[in-house]
Amino acid sequence: MPRKTKVILMLALIIISTFSAVRQTQAEEPVIYAVLFYSTTCPHCEQVIIDVLPPLVEKYGLQLQIFAINTFEETGNNLYHAAIDEFEIPDDRRGVPTLIVGEHVLVGGFEIPEQFPGIIKEGLAQGGIDWPNIPGLEEARNAPPESETTPANTVLVTVKEKFQQDLAGNIVSVIVLLGMLATLVILVMNFNKPPISNQDSPYQLLIPVLAVIGLFIAGYLSYVEMTQIEAVCGPVGHCNTVQQSSYALLFDFLPVGVLGAIGYVAILCAWFFHKYGPKSWNRQITFALLGFTLFGTFFSIYLTFLEPFVIGASCMWCLASAVIITIQLWFSTDLVKLAWQKK
Repeated sequence: MPRKTKVILMLALIIISTFSAVRQTQAEEPVIYAVLFYSTTCPHCEQVIIDVLPPLVEKYGLQLQIFAINTFEETGNNLYHAAIDEFEIPDDRRGVPTLIVGEHVLVGGFEIPEQFPGIIKEGLAQGGIDWPNIPGLEEARNAPPESETTPANTVLVTVKEKFQQDLAGNIVSVIVLLGMLATLVILVMNFNKPPISNQDSPYQLLIPVLAVIGLFIAGYLSYVEMTQIEAVCGPVGHCNTVQQSSYALLFDFLPVGVLGAIGYVAILCAWFFHKYGPKSWNRQITFALLGFTLFGTFFSIYLTFLEPFVIGASCMWCLASAVIITIQLWFSTDLVKLAWQKK
């Protein structure tokens, strides 16, 4: 059975169990009531819904009630923001999956399986946990599910709202995005002009130095994605929201950070081979170095566009990597110019 079908079926079971069991559970039985915010485009949500919740639902039966809310729908998105305001969820902890049970707010595919079973056990021992105090939740539980179709005007509003969810971080993303595009235009227009640095210029050392820094960033993001821990984020941006989105994985299995790490290793190898390898291969290696940095820059442009306009959050780690690969492209172009002049 396809995983998307499993997700839909599991959500149906969760919602049906909530509606059918509310009146069936005897008053003297303690019950745990929880709310799960999820998105259909989130791989961590899929993991929680398929692997984490079913064993708990099976174990506790009617004593565990979970109401699932799709944040991609307008009502679900409004409820999620109401929960953010009610529980004062900080910027760096905003993202799906989010499970709220009592006063506990669990975020991500690591916290939920790690902490939810213990909260259930403790809550049942203390007489149960009521629905979290989220404005509009009771109405949503009694309302029919929204249609899967989204009108065109709603999509436009959603894009605007997404950008405003992380306004400061998304503004930085747009600045970086415009900078990368401007760099490409300048490099194309000035390709026939003399390079700003020569082959022995100390500026060329920026290529391997920045590759090492980029490798550290890509390695850290790969670790975050593969272990599903929370990333250390700065005061600007919602890096965990980005890392928990479906765009953090390529082909549903390869973390973007891993691809970045491979790219930086390739750039390091190409630079060292160009610098210390056989001179007969110098030109070919130089063009390979340009190819690596050019691909990385185009891919970074794509990812940087997604952050403010599709995901609705920006990752400063990712933006730092985008700036690094663009600088490397600039100096790689100088090396190609030098090789081209020797033709």
